[in-house]
Amino acid sequence: MVLLVLASLLWAFSFGLIKTVLTGLDAGAVTAIRLALSLLLFAPLLRVRHLTLPLAARLAAIGAVQYGVMYLAYIQSFRYLAAHEVALLTIFTPLYVVLLAAAAQRRLRGRFLAAALLAMAGAAAIVGGAAGLRAGLLGFVLVQVSNLAFAFGQVRYRAVMARAGAAVRDVDGCGLGYLGGAVMAAGAWACSGCPGPAPTPVQWATLAYLGLIPSGVGFFLWNAGARRVNAGVLAAMNNLKIPLAVAASLLFFGEHANLPRLGLGAGLMAVGVWIGQRQPRLNPEP
Repeated sequence: MVLLVLASLLWAFSFGLIKTVLTGLDAGAVTAIRLALSLLLFAPLLRVRHLTLPLAARLAAIGAVQYGVMYLAYIQSFRYLAAHEVALLTIFTPLYVVLLAAAAQRRLRGRFLAAALLAMAGAAAIVGGAAGLRAGLLGFVLVQVSNLAFAFGQVRYRAVMARAGAAVRDVDGCGLGYLGGAVMAAGAWACSGCPGPAPTPVQWATLAYLGLIPSGVGFFLWNAGARRVNAGVLAAMNNLKIPLAVAASLLFFGEHANLPRLGLGAGLMAVGVWIGQRQPRLNPEP
């Protein structure tokens, strides 16, 4: 679970940077550049000769969905929604993780569902004091596509890596995922017919940081950590970034938040994580 916390800490600063620095850039360009940098970070570490072609293709396809589709839909949604509306609509990710894991297992565990719902309630308590949800239908759909893509990628990565065994490292799995995501984003960018403005030097520096640290290191930590917890804990941890992002905005970006709501939301998420892992497991649960 420590790896999931570390990843969430890295992501907490991304929200403020995207909002304040990257506004106006094409979603495909931002996604392609970030994931290409993540791939470059891991390329020297990859050892793929021992992987079969079908396994490598599956890992790249997972990355195309978890990273490529997720980022494309998420960044595009800011064209139609205010930032607080996007934040509120991301709270459904834990529920999607639980439902997708249950579908793969053909069994829905009540405590995992409870953990996901508590994580959603905690996130809603934090961002629910905003001016109200006025999301247009297209914006709502885009954020839910992003949530589903990220949830799907986590669940499938865990399942594929579990079947692959110890011979396949997370470095290889995530590196191939970045390859798939970068190809997906580059294709979307090329097909958009609207490349948008070129990044400024400050935007290039921000993209470099986001691509190497929150995307490159953050997603590696997240997927590696996702393999080491059960589905209930993983679901609840998906909303940990929300209180962390609020704290980062308060400390570094000069924003304001309702501190009682922040405390209540973080407490509900902590209870959700506790429920997800409180029952001793006799067998590993996906």
